[in-house]
Amino acid sequence: MYNVKLLNKIAKCGTDIFDKDTYTVAEDVQNAEAIMVRSASMHEMEFDKELLAIARAGAGVNNIPLDKCSDEGIVVFNTPGANANAVKELAICALLLGSRKIVDGINWASTLTEDVAKAVEKGKGAYVGPELYGKKLGVIGLGAIGALLANAAVHLGMKVYGYDPFITVDSAWRLSKEIKHSTELSEIFSECDYISVHVPSTPDTKGMINAETIATMKDGVRIINLARADLVNNADIKAALESGKVGSYVVDFPTEETVNVPGIVAIPHLGASTPESEDNCAVMAANELVDYLECGNIKNSVNFPAAYLPCGGGTRVCVLHKNVPAIIAQISTVLSDEKLNIENMVNASKKDNAYTLLEVAGDVSDAAIEKLSAIENVIRVRII
Repeated sequence: MYNVKLLNKIAKCGTDIFDKDTYTVAEDVQNAEAIMVRSASMHEMEFDKELLAIARAGAGVNNIPLDKCSDEGIVVFNTPGANANAVKELAICALLLGSRKIVDGINWASTLTEDVAKAVEKGKGAYVGPELYGKKLGVIGLGAIGALLANAAVHLGMKVYGYDPFITVDSAWRLSKEIKHSTELSEIFSECDYISVHVPSTPDTKGMINAETIATMKDGVRIINLARADLVNNADIKAALESGKVGSYVVDFPTEETVNVPGIVAIPHLGASTPESEDNCAVMAANELVDYLECGNIKNSVNFPAAYLPCGGGTRVCVLHKNVPAIIAQISTVLSDEKLNIENMVNASKKDNAYTLLEVAGDVSDAAIEKLSAIENVIRVRII
């Protein structure tokens, strides 16, 4: 039996993935081998020694202590692409909200009480904004969300520029041939009327929209940030709005600095807030956990590499270790000394961490497990 602890409400279509004869899935389970989480912060949590994996039903993992998990051999999964369509649709809405002063207009209209039609015709000129058709949109980050937005913007009649130095082959195949490939961010900044940011928060991207980069942009540029709050320097964007350099800023991560500011449309983190998105994330997260717990396969982990072996009939040896030389040879030696034949094996690395998944004929003794665990730089050994 496996225990799966829920830190947030997870869609039933996801929790139903777990076979009831094999899993106990609840908020109050003890000694959990797996955790499913959405937004709950885990940075102050003490993990049970049994904990093998955490699945985040969403893309961002800022609420999970990744270094601690890596050190303890806990594989952290996310669900990239599961909420992509929901965020794409909100991004299209954000383009319109940033252009047409729709929110300001609605708020003003709600204050009218008498002779409303006449007042509307007299006052609507204060909320004029440009059309999207024919304008240039720069999409920074062409992953699942950015690619969908770029393609949709082409169909809206926009001239789309895309920038992503790390674009995958799959993402590239999904892009319309009408999208102009920008090899430098400077082209996005200097050419585009609208800029939409779709990158994770990293030391390299934090504060990427700041006074220096804004100065290189077109006057009146409209900026959309549905990715992470800290990609944009709040003080600098407010100064640019006040000066008129930036026409509007639409952000899905309100803070004390960005609410009730003229020119800022602060959306209350609604990017993935659709029932379809929550269902997709829950199902993907549950399948990732089942495949890892039952077969040792890793897909969509943020701290350990992807590794897959078809589930056969042999015993599986799962070794999480540091990405250093000679470990595979030492693992093979231990198994050979135990007279265990390796029938299948896969090894992969991701930055400092690595994973070796082996299928052997026969049972693995406690003594063999102890020897494997004693190898220097081995983090965790599990037998399935």
